[in-house]
Amino acid sequence: MNPRKQGDLGEFSALEWLGSRGYPVWLPFGHSPDLDLVTRIDGRLVGVQVKTSTVWRSGRFYVSVCTRGGNQIWSGLVKRFSADRCDWLFVLVADGRRWFIPAHAVEGGTKIALGGPKYAAYEIELGCPLTEAVAA
Repeated sequence: MNPRKQGDLGEFSALEWLGSRGYPVWLPFGHSPDLDLVTRIDGRLVGVQVKTSTVWRSGRFYVSVCTRGGNQIWSGLVKRFSADRCDWLFVLVADGRRWFIPAHAVEGGTKIALGGPKYAAYEIELGCPLTEAVAA
């Protein structure tokens, strides 16, 4: 799947989940390397980074949480995930499982593994699997 399309599906899933809980959602104008969405939780505006993954190995989904170059020629620099740049991480994986993780709880700077006990407390309701979303 085209990575941009996959990312868009992740953002749509985040919009649906946040909106269904009554959280208002705003989209940053123009390109924002640190935030995909802004919402209000407990009266406070917070930034949400959205990630997706189809990488399944050893019973876990592996999610890249860093940025590697974007649309420019890659210089080899990696921008690691940091709680200094967002407040929440929303993740959608291939089978439709989703997580909404406080940024301070994310322990990996380049990738994390989801589907085991470490982030189980942050798993939320099942969404549309990436493969079904593409077929629709």
